[in-house]
Amino acid sequence: MESPRSRTILHCDLDAFFASVEQMDDPSLRGRPVLVGGTGLRGVVAAASYEARRFGCRSAMPTSIALQRCPDAVLLPGRSARYGELSRQFMSILEDASPLVEPLSLDEAFVDVTGSRRLLGDGVQIARWIRQRTLDEVGLVVSIGVAPNKFVAKIASDLEKPDALCVIEPSGLAERLASLPIERMWGLGPRSVERFRLEGFSTFGDLQRSSPGQLAARFGDSAARFHSLSLGIDERPLAPERTAKSIGQERTFGEDISELDTLRGILLGEVEQVAERLRRKGSHATRVTLKIRFGDFQTITRSRTLGSPTSVTGTLWEAGLSVFEDWARTQFRPVRLLGFTVSGFDGPDAPSLFPDPGDERGKRIDDVTDRIHDRFGEASISRAKSVRRERRDR
Repeated sequence: MESPRSRTILHCDLDAFFASVEQMDDPSLRGRPVLVGGTGLRGVVAAASYEARRFGCRSAMPTSIALQRCPDAVLLPGRSARYGELSRQFMSILEDASPLVEPLSLDEAFVDVTGSRRLLGDGVQIARWIRQRTLDEVGLVVSIGVAPNKFVAKIASDLEKPDALCVIEPSGLAERLASLPIERMWGLGPRSVERFRLEGFSTFGDLQRSSPGQLAARFGDSAARFHSLSLGIDERPLAPERTAKSIGQERTFGEDISELDTLRGILLGEVEQVAERLRRKGSHATRVTLKIRFGDFQTITRSRTLGSPTSVTGTLWEAGLSVFEDWARTQFRPVRLLGFTVSGFDGPDAPSLFPDPGDERGKRIDDVTDRIHDRFGEASISRAKSVRRERRDR
């Protein structure tokens, strides 16, 4: 049983979100392999149904390769407005369970239900309640992991997919995790996993038997934290957007990306979504930060302070792109993860005696864009080169 003092964290993840929506809305697609993604030489898969995954298809894979593996798959371009509509319904259900909801993407979020247990029951009861409401009101299946922290909840939700409700209790946590393969370590990409295995680390238990110092000496300082995670130790609190000191979006890729134009498009999509969330929060940012992770899981950040608080997409994009280009010119390496964050929140813009014409035009564009998103969905309109993130690719 859960200790009254322990946290209860849920990780909720809609199964094969885009593909499941297409199968729900078009019954003729049910039971068939479905791919949602782009076409052309650089097209990538945004989501693959479980029928397609049996052939080795997965998100972030080039569409051409996915179709080679599964020639009978139905390839669809996706409907961003529809996905945004269903995502909002899903997040509303999670917020009914607890005000502490940390969205990770359209189809995925952490929920801290520690304070809801007295009213709604234990973690399992709340998870069942969320699953039933999601099925009844949204029409989709959600897999949920129940655990004492974010890291373990994320592992739990993925262990028994699809249609999973997996509970990992606080007692005996390290023993429960010890047999898991190193591939289950959230944050390790394929190249990092290969390197760990070459060094004799195949399971969480192997990490547990090492020490933070030994891991840091062999793999770098950032690897030391994997020792705590392997034991199921993760003290990070949830960061609901309503109380967050920063707003960000990041995307992890199935394979390292070395094409600058592709990364610029992904960054632009992140800037657009972060800027809109900033405006909905009624705040303005004074600092932008890029987060970049490489295949060896080394992570760097690069920041810039703005001349004045802003929530204008164009201004944030110019700053973010400038930071990206400064890094890429001198230190570029293939990228495993790219993220964009704004911070240093301030209140509404103070009236200016001499408003910048570019900013004023940008505000008008943002106002029109936000109203279109409100009516037709979050991704119904975007800049031409923007690559919107609609599912985390971990």
